[in-house]
Amino acid sequence: MEVATIEKIETNTVNSSEASTEAESFENLDLEEEEVFFQDIDLLVEHGIAEEDIKALKQMGINTIKGLQMTVRKNLLSIKGFNDTKIDKIKEACCKVVLNTGFMTALEVCDQRKQVFKLPTGSANLDKLLGGGIESMSITEVFGEFRTGKTQLSHTLCVTAQMPGEKGYIGGKVMFIDTEHTFRPERLRPIAERFNLNQTAVLENILYARAYNSEHQFELLNNVAAKFHEEAGIFKLLIIDSIMALFRVDFNGRGEMANRQQKLGQMMSRLQKISEEYNVAVFVTNQITSDFTLINAEPDLMKPVGGNVLAHSSTTRLCLKKGKGNKRVARIYDSPDLEEDEVSYAITSGGIDDPKD
Repeated sequence: MEVATIEKIETNTVNSSEASTEAESFENLDLEEEEVFFQDIDLLVEHGIAEEDIKALKQMGINTIKGLQMTVRKNLLSIKGFNDTKIDKIKEACCKVVLNTGFMTALEVCDQRKQVFKLPTGSANLDKLLGGGIESMSITEVFGEFRTGKTQLSHTLCVTAQMPGEKGYIGGKVMFIDTEHTFRPERLRPIAERFNLNQTAVLENILYARAYNSEHQFELLNNVAAKFHEEAGIFKLLIIDSIMALFRVDFNGRGEMANRQQKLGQMMSRLQKISEEYNVAVFVTNQITSDFTLINAEPDLMKPVGGNVLAHSSTTRLCLKKGKGNKRVARIYDSPDLEEDEVSYAITSGGIDDPKD
């Protein structure tokens, strides 16, 4: 089995001391505000948990107290040397570190959500539709037919996520998992130029991984969590383009549908936990299929694949459609707090932008 790896994209540029300074600027941020999301699992040593047990947890991709609380007992029992007694002891130690009952008031939740940030899309129209942009601590899914700008939006977000924004947001690095071989680093250069950013620095702040099958795609999430933990508070965005492509290839027919949906549900659950655990925005693109199940009715030509599992897992769903010329239309398909509406945007050499009338 191929080992899951995440590598920096190649920049093919030399003599870029200025870019190096910019790229390293994220390393020196004041992360005091982020510490609530990053209670290191090593804290359990102070409560009697053996270092070898903590090492075993990290090998499974569990690096924080919150990540441990999010893991079901069945998965913990799969770790060599773990039994119910040891797991109970670990969970008891977690409670001592966290010092809460698991409940909080709505006012406390409201205060905690002040740390949520929103990433601009490059289009003021689209940002307004999304209430400010792509939200952290949640999963945003975009779906549509080919040439509606799903991958173009992904590339634009790679750049805009690195720019300072509203409410003290200072920018950060990006993780990109490519399942369709559509990532193009050279596409990022004109987008960076549009926003007057150093092109080499922008490319240096993006970590890229190519996923080759659905299992590999899931394995990469352990690497993602480890990197987010290693550079705590530095990464702000995780992109998967696209979420369903490999599942559609690896699982065929109705006989494998239940297994596919179970695996998909596990992946989406992992993504949601990562978004909350490390306060990052998760952005996934998705494909569509035609629904001809309705008798004597027009087929739904814009039905996203993934079924109810993906529908219930995504926080905000955005439907993209073609318009006239280079114009495209984005519509809120599902959201817990955004009203149904649609806006126009355009695909330009500088990425996603507002259409020019």
